[in-house]
Amino acid sequence: MLQLTELGNRLKEARLAKGLSLDDVQSMTKIQKRYLISIEEGNYASMPGNFYVRAFIKQYSEALGLNPDEIFETYKSEIPAAYHDELPQQLSRVKTHKTINEGNSKILNLLPKILIGVFVVGLASLIYVLVTNHAGSDSNESLSKENDPVKYVKSENLEKAKEAEKKEKEKEKEEETAKQKEEEKAPEVVTPTQELTVVQSAGRETTYELKNADKFVVKLVAKGGDAWVSVKNGKGKTFISDTLRINGTSSQTVDLSAETLANIRVGNAANTEIYINDQKLEYAIPATANVQNIKIQYVLKSE
Repeated sequence: MLQLTELGNRLKEARLAKGLSLDDVQSMTKIQKRYLISIEEGNYASMPGNFYVRAFIKQYSEALGLNPDEIFETYKSEIPAAYHDELPQQLSRVKTHKTINEGNSKILNLLPKILIGVFVVGLASLIYVLVTNHAGSDSNESLSKENDPVKYVKSENLEKAKEAEKKEKEKEKEEETAKQKEEEKAPEVVTPTQELTVVQSAGRETTYELKNADKFVVKLVAKGGDAWVSVKNGKGKTFISDTLRINGTSSQTVDLSAETLANIRVGNAANTEIYINDQKLEYAIPATANVQNIKIQYVLKSE
């Protein structure tokens, strides 16, 4: 591995100070990473030519916030000279050689040699222009071929990301539409309302029918005064036989869900309220008739 030159070391230190990697600088300048490494190592022989060496150093310096003119002046001994920097030295040597020849030549030989010199310089310039254009074309083509795939890959990845996002949105939309259709198809579950209706009423006895109920709970409540009550099933089994008192036990509750018939006897209907599954029973016979016999037929719900 080559040792860093003073210029290369300065550029690397400036890059690291800004927290940039060679890949970052490559993205900023579009200069290939291998050329950036060559600049930091001073390995200019691996680069297309002196023109590109100077151009890449200028771009690299500007990307790091350095003054290219100061860089070229400080490290001119390390940076290869471009053709226009070398030309004055070559011309100076030609001029000195010509001066010596002129001192030793006769006046008649001066004009032909000048013409030959002009021809040689013109021919050399023409060859240089042709070679430079050819090398520049090859180098630019090489750089374009090597850099363009990077742009293509980035563009391709962006297109893939957009396409994936588009498909994801379409999928979400389809799922939402399917969900809405499924909800529309789903039958609405209607819970039947409990029905407590009078079947027969005569004298002191009233028969009620209880339908669409999941349970059969009877609650007796004393209001305004004491009331004697009793609750039996269809077989004569007693569940409640008590006096509801305002100052004592004012209510009684019994679960008759396992029964199909309840016989309720109320000794003071005016002061007694009856609730079937929290629904207040309305007396078919006026409550002024103190003693009332109430039968409730519980119709079990069919599955």
